[in-house]
Amino acid sequence: MDQKLVESGTDGGAALMPHPDVAPSTGGIAAGVLMCVMSMSSIQFGSALSASAIATFGPTGATWLRLAFASVILAVIVRPKVTRYSRAQWIAVLVLGTVSALMTISFFSAIARIPLGLAVAIDFLGPLLVATLGFGLSRQLLWPVVAAIGVLLLAYDGEEWVGNLPGILYACGAGAGWACYILLTKRVGDAFKGLEGLSMSLLVAAVVATPFGFASAVPHITASGLLEMAGLAVLVPLLPYALEMTALRRMPTSSFGILMSLEPAIGAFAGFVILSQPMTPSQMFGTALVVAASIGATIFAAKS
Repeated sequence: MDQKLVESGTDGGAALMPHPDVAPSTGGIAAGVLMCVMSMSSIQFGSALSASAIATFGPTGATWLRLAFASVILAVIVRPKVTRYSRAQWIAVLVLGTVSALMTISFFSAIARIPLGLAVAIDFLGPLLVATLGFGLSRQLLWPVVAAIGVLLLAYDGEEWVGNLPGILYACGAGAGWACYILLTKRVGDAFKGLEGLSMSLLVAAVVATPFGFASAVPHITASGLLEMAGLAVLVPLLPYALEMTALRRMPTSSFGILMSLEPAIGAFAGFVILSQPMTPSQMFGTALVVAASIGATIFAAKS
């Protein structure tokens, strides 16, 4: 697998394989660090704050509303030239949009059933495996093993296994979707100018999610509920994407990747603060192992 294919992705968005050919601008590193922290916080706290929306609209309904709002907002800003795209461009955004919709539905379905920290850690295994397999079967495979041990520790609170099998399977599905998303984002980014590819893929994602979420969401729609979902759409994915793109212009990509590796820890913290999901010392250690595996993979990639 070409190392250049494995870059940063969002809904999430951890840059597990920093692009060695991208030269960061001088200065502004401190601002870049702040933007990374803000991006991760927006993603994870936005996910935690989605709990009430998921309870009201269901995972599929909440996903559909979030994607619908995000796609409309970005389309108004970017104004993609829908009638001027080639067949290859349309195929690229159709595939990416479909993957994005299914990935988001899977993740929301997971956090409706298992703790946020565990869901994010399992989700993180997807891009970590992509980053690792980019180097073939080598000692780099150590990092997914370390992360898997961390996930096992997160799944046990000292007395019983937390969550349930459907939630874990949904999180695995979200992780697989995130891995595909990272690879597809590179191709869409190369095929479009600016944010047009993202805008088109979000429009496709909203359409794909409609059959799953429309019936679940519409009976429960209220003015306050729509306002809440519009805010959640800004938190994830619009604000994180803008912050990450700006941060990458201000700091080395290897530093960006290491910082974004902290996302599982922030997810666990958001679950504790917003959802009152406590963590035992062994679960904290499990989170640390997932973060360490991601940092290790990032550093190894930067040196290779």
